[in-house]
Amino acid sequence: MRQSFFSVMLSLLALLAMGNAVAQDSTAPSLPPGMTSAPTTATGAGPAASNEFKSLDEEVQGLKKEVLDLNRELFVLEEELLFPANTQVAVFVSMDVGEFFALDSVTLKFDNKEVANYLYTEREAQALLKGGVHRVFIGNLKAGEHELVALFTGQGPNARDYRRGATIKVEKGVGAKYIELKISDKAVKSQPEFVVKEWE
Repeated sequence: MRQSFFSVMLSLLALLAMGNAVAQDSTAPSLPPGMTSAPTTATGAGPAASNEFKSLDEEVQGLKKEVLDLNRELFVLEEELLFPANTQVAVFVSMDVGEFFALDSVTLKFDNKEVANYLYTEREAQALLKGGVHRVFIGNLKAGEHELVALFTGQGPNARDYRRGATIKVEKGVGAKYIELKISDKAVKSQPEFVVKEWE
């Protein structure tokens, strides 16, 4: 009697185990005939897949660098075509100290013709104060004498609106011409000073 009881209990346990197995199988997604699910590991992709991703990433980074280099070369080539060295003229703006003047904008005229009007953001003005140089204009001039007029606007001493012009005669010969518009402080007069000079 006791032996038959144990036999019945073992049979019931076996049936329960089979039922749990069937229930688990029914919750898993069904696959088409002939396909089996790929084994998964807790550690994720294997070393081969990791190396493949690393190699792909390096290839993408290499392509990005090539594109940047190509863009730089195209930009230089475009400038050489649009502004040949024989006729090229470029004007730069720089600042020194800036205690008596806060730059807002610069307007340039060559031979009474406006060629540039640039409005500076606060961030750009701060970059100039830290030693940055901004190319405000690049263009072409034929050989001969030309007049450059630079008009500066901004905040002068005591936070007053300030407007100042500077004029220079430019002798354009063979080869590129570079001109710097430098804004500096004149401590003696507590005024900003605007100097126009040509680079050698």
